[in-house]
Amino acid sequence: MILTVAELADKAAFLRAEGRNLVVTNGCFDLLHVGHVRYLQAARALGDALAIGVNGDVCVRQLKGEGRPVNNEGDRAEVLSALACVDFVAIFHELRATDFLAALRAPIYVKGGDYTPETLNAEERSLLDEIGVRIVIIPFTAGYSTSRLLGALKQRKP
Repeated sequence: MILTVAELADKAAFLRAEGRNLVVTNGCFDLLHVGHVRYLQAARALGDALAIGVNGDVCVRQLKGEGRPVNNEGDRAEVLSALACVDFVAIFHELRATDFLAALRAPIYVKGGDYTPETLNAEERSLLDEIGVRIVIIPFTAGYSTSRLLGALKQRKP
């Protein structure tokens, strides 16, 4: 289900009131691959529902460089929302997920293996610590990355 951040914050509050655990993650999710799917399945297994904050197109370009994203924010959100392990998707337009995380106040925040709790953005980490969020790092599935996919596609050009 694709929602606005405000609508997702309402869903998060409802789940909290019911004593259910919302797991939250965020990212670009530009070209979905099996590494993403395994990561999201592992994240979903940590709670009662999984919400994903998708970086808006302008943010992806700032984070990843020219030529990115390959898929626009609406398409990326729609593909993610079609996965059985994903309950909610919202697009956010800030460079960092701080406002998104503050709005949801979910008890569990998940990031991929390229992060450690210490290498998370300092502002995001401070907020997560302040509201008592459990941070879980899920290891990467070796051999899968969007950058690797894009590199392979470039090599296949005629």
